[in-house]
Amino acid sequence: MKDPIQNVKSAMTNQVFKNLSFSKKRRQSVNDAIREKKQISGLASWPEDTLAALLNAVKDEAQDGYAISSILFRKQDRTFETKEGELYTLLHLLENKEILRSHWKNDRKYYALTAKGKKYLAASADQSAVDRPVLRKLIEEAAL
Repeated sequence: MKDPIQNVKSAMTNQVFKNLSFSKKRRQSVNDAIREKKQISGLASWPEDTLAALLNAVKDEAQDGYAISSILFRKQDRTFETKEGELYTLLHLLENKEILRSHWKNDRKYYALTAKGKKYLAASADQSAVDRPVLRKLIEEAAL
């Protein structure tokens, strides 16, 4: 998906932020503050099982958000039952992390697993269902 404000971002980087730099410590501090804020807001609170089920739902065939939601519901995953908008937030974040790719067809947006997403899914399959550090890290990165 092409970023609609890419030209503005490039112009800002080349003009406004040209001589601006932050220390590694300062960048880490800002990232920690953002991560903490996201965790408080619940964006990084998706269970690893939900993420694994979502990635499995689009593993073999592209699915739209409604189909993904239905698949999760059939698997007794109620994470997005009362907050469906968060499913689309997660799909968008995973798309930005290049875990998923999307395309439009008949006014519906379909999501499919990328090669990078398949690697995450394979790595998580090697881990126990109780502790999946690969998926926890992906959730935390996606929420940033």
